[in-house]
Amino acid sequence: MTKPVLYDYWRSSASYRVRIALNLLKIDYEAVPVDLLAGEHKSEAHLKRNPQGFVPALEIDGLMLTQSLAMIEYLDETRAGSLMPDEPAERARARMLAYAIAMEVHPVCNPSVVTHVLELTGGGEEERVAWMRKFIGQGLAAFEALLAQRDETPFCCGERPGLADCCLIPQLYNAERWGADVSGLSRIGRIAGNCAELDAFAAAHPDWVNSAAGN
Repeated sequence: MTKPVLYDYWRSSASYRVRIALNLLKIDYEAVPVDLLAGEHKSEAHLKRNPQGFVPALEIDGLMLTQSLAMIEYLDETRAGSLMPDEPAERARARMLAYAIAMEVHPVCNPSVVTHVLELTGGGEEERVAWMRKFIGQGLAAFEALLAQRDETPFCCGERPGLADCCLIPQLYNAERWGADVSGLSRIGRIAGNCAELDAFAAAHPDWVNSAAGN
């Protein structure tokens, strides 16, 4: 079987999610960097992979997949994974938590969106930081409240990491990067600590990926 190819950018949170999932499922893959700062995501070659011009893109099983959550669920379904709960209600809850970040926090914090807002308003770096802190902070606070609807577990949806954890940890990386206050989010903090103990998360971390690439 041909090795999957992940076209990603080291600091992209969507790419980070997929790297975690690939590692959790112990899938050997080839990483091909797409330099967002150099505009490679808008190149003809990449637009053929993903007409939206986003990362990541995953070449696997004769397919070219876009959208990180679709990739993760495909990997889980085709590689006998354990990233989703067995029961339909629990699967819906896992998606609910994942979507709270991937479909609510992530889009408004996408660099292209924030840059356009600043262009329209005449804002600068101070306004960029304030924007990021606001939406990341309030999004993670809501995530903490969703977690609190259930008894506490080591990971977002039980005893093992899954789809929701793949979304949470990259968003925490963004929170740290932009200085969002997450000090009061105790459940999230404990889940993050448990994830940090797993090699699958450590090897997907942007700093590790960037260092491995020799940057």
